[in-house]
Amino acid sequence: MKVTVLIADKFPSRYVEMLQKMDLEVIYDPKLGENDLPDAAENVDIIVVRSTKVNAETIQKAKSLNLIIRAGAGVNNINIAAANQKGVYVANCPGMNSVAVAELAMGLMLSLDRRIPDNVIDFRKGVWNKGEYSKAEGLLGKTLGIIGVGAIGREVAKRAISFGMNVYGKDISRIEGEMIKDFSEMDKLLPLCDILTIHLPLTPETRGLFNKEMFKYVKPGAFIINTARAEIIDEDALLEAIQEKGIRCAFDVFAGEPEGKAGSVSSRLQENPNVYVTHHIGASTEQAQNAVAEETVRIIKDFINSGVIAHWVNRAKTTDAHFQLVVKHFDKPGVLASILEVIRDADINIEEIENVIFDGGIAASCTMKLKSAVPTDKLQAIKENPNVLSVSHVKL
Repeated sequence: MKVTVLIADKFPSRYVEMLQKMDLEVIYDPKLGENDLPDAAENVDIIVVRSTKVNAETIQKAKSLNLIIRAGAGVNNINIAAANQKGVYVANCPGMNSVAVAELAMGLMLSLDRRIPDNVIDFRKGVWNKGEYSKAEGLLGKTLGIIGVGAIGREVAKRAISFGMNVYGKDISRIEGEMIKDFSEMDKLLPLCDILTIHLPLTPETRGLFNKEMFKYVKPGAFIINTARAEIIDEDALLEAIQEKGIRCAFDVFAGEPEGKAGSVSSRLQENPNVYVTHHIGASTEQAQNAVAEETVRIIKDFINSGVIAHWVNRAKTTDAHFQLVVKHFDKPGVLASILEVIRDADINIEEIENVIFDGGIAASCTMKLKSAVPTDKLQAIKENPNVLSVSHVKL
């Protein structure tokens, strides 16, 4: 049977064709939303999404689902817990849209400084207000704080430095070069910065990070850019800080953002003159989408051809393994099964296992990460197997 791939978001047509040429059954329906997905995905093997939410119902209802790919970096629109319970791989495409998001972040900085959106709105209304809009300070010499210096933060840093800005960063160990200064504590960093740009993933630690307490450290009149996740900023605390400190903001994400691609929108930020909002378009350049699509195709190809999951995000970082058993053995049918039978009889759970063949196909090495130690008599039974070459058993 053919592997079925459901693409539930906009995807470049030439990459859809690439998947079709791989002899896959490809269902391309970019208009699907969260509530449509459970029925649409019932009989598919792979789901590809960008912003469409993959909820627990979709995962539980899908009969043959093996892999969910987020055609982008963050995976907060995928119910990871449900995927874990059903043994469904979740993968992403990190770093593919970094330049696009960094470009938008720089554009939003310029927009705040030069008030570009207000200029355009007044012009369209027939209002000429050159005196008001000639008061920009410029970015040269301004201090920029990059909150989150992963792939996107590094790209922002490159561009900001070329603008002549003084660039500071949180998580500086992940950025190369000496032109970005390190301040590890937010209470030291925030008061220095004329502009803050947020590039953090949404995690339990970052949710609501910019709360009332954090805004106390933000410099009066500072600019705040958020092209990451809306939930990182407490909107109530933000609006209070705007009123009290004259902070100005430019966001590509906001609370209550519509899931659909078109329609109406409502937000408390709409009537606030200190806030600019774009339509969650940070990664939406043709260059970025092509790079993400190409990586998505590569992930699917690797998975189908070899079972390897590139950028597997829900693989356990740690396990209950406390012991390691390495058995070198002849590469013959039934040898590994006989070794595993001894482990089973000892009622020991194998947390991880890898069997690697030596060049020539005569010998192999099986490495097992075990929850508990193998009793002496069971180790001896393995060693006495005529097809076993050596046994090593150590505590991790």
